Amino acid sequence: MSVRHRLFAATYDTLSASVERRELAPRRARLLSGLTGTVVDVGAGTGANVRHFRHAERVILVEPDRYMRARLSKRLGESSVPVEVYDADAEHLPLPDGTADAVVFTLVLCSVPDQRLALMEARRVLKPGGTLAVLEHVRGQGRAARWQDRLDGLWGRCVAPGCHLNRNTVASIGEAGFEFTEVSRLEAPAVALATPIIAGTAVPRPAVR
Repeated sequence: MSVRHRLFAATYDTLSASVERRELAPRRARLLSGLTGTVVDVGAGTGANVRHFRHAERVILVEPDRYMRARLSKRLGESSVPVEVYDADAEHLPLPDGTADAVVFTLVLCSVPDQRLALMEARRVLKPGGTLAVLEHVRGQGRAARWQDRLDGLWGRCVAPGCHLNRNTVASIGEAGFEFTEVSRLEAPAVALATPIIAGTAVPRPAVR
């Protein structure tokens, strides 16, 4: 497992460079540049988001994979705001309840071991009215979804360790108690089976009394 993760971390930026430049970076910029206050970037990976945080007071970069963290550390100089790196996972965020102004998931909810728990953890650390920002590939429809189901296990073993093609992330976000304030959907053939991609923001629904 460690060999696969090390290889994936070493090649991730190179393999994703084209789609990052053409499709993902502009969406990261639109999604992240306006976030303010304390921002938690969950599964920060090799640091593709770092340069897009423009107005945050503090950015907490959470990344459990040591090979990704090693590459992430080399990109911290790209940030124009204060950043901190934590060895932690999405299901156990290193913040007290209600202390984050925004929680960010970009291409990570496909691979967290427990998607529901990760989203509930995001809700726990968010302040009332805080922002959930997501850029994620999600389950397709019809024939595309059936191919995702067939190839999901192979994809997670051979292409992207731990990644699932067929998670219904939009529904999971709603089930975790969030409602979208804005969401767009992109069909991105350049990323093969890992499409469509959603980009959007959501807020926690008020608790029912």
